[in-house]
Amino acid sequence: MSTRILVVEDEPGIRLALKDELEFEGFDVELAEDGATGLAAVLRSEPALIVLDLMLPGRNGFQICQELRHRGIRTPIIVLTARNEEVDKVRGLALGADDYVTKPFSLAELVARIRAVLRRSQTHDDRDVVEVPPIKLDLRKHCAFKRDVALQLTDTEFRMLALLLTRPGEVITRDEFLKQIWGEDVYVTHRTVDTHVAALRKKIEDDVEHPACIQSVRNVGYRFNENVTGS
Repeated sequence: MSTRILVVEDEPGIRLALKDELEFEGFDVELAEDGATGLAAVLRSEPALIVLDLMLPGRNGFQICQELRHRGIRTPIIVLTARNEEVDKVRGLALGADDYVTKPFSLAELVARIRAVLRRSQTHDDRDVVEVPPIKLDLRKHCAFKRDVALQLTDTEFRMLALLLTRPGEVITRDEFLKQIWGEDVYVTHRTVDTHVAALRKKIEDDVEHPACIQSVRNVGYRFNENVTGS
């Protein structure tokens, strides 16, 4: 059975181009031209992945992301945005998107991102629980907690946090994040890592302006603090 991708995009040219390319790549494609139709399609039958434009008529992509995650639906989401502003990317990730592609984009790049996100979502870990107070991850159940309060993380955020927690105190370089989380066959930049870390910090830090858990190491990468005060 083919993997089903839901494309929610209001521009007919882009919508049909994505359909043709994804079907050529062997995916089963469902189309929606606005947020309400896209949300209804997911609730009717969850796809393997959603390609979601942020600037939709009616209910926009930000609202759809938030609604799906609020309902506990963890289907991977790649958002499309015509804006190149960092705040839009961070907001989309914070609301539950797993990755983003900025318009204009190449179809080959989007297909590579889709395959990478699908591959990550299907990867399982042999360990059960990783804990560095105040954060605990159940790797088998794909659950995250901060002081016993459940965290709503995307798959990408979960995997990044797992990498940090399994090596507490150790600096994880941006290059290693790219290799371990996105894979060598997907072209993404160091800025992508920074954007995802910013979104992750919004969910786990008590004070985002002064992060205690995920510490920056200038010009290198990030590490998880082994001795978070107040944990």
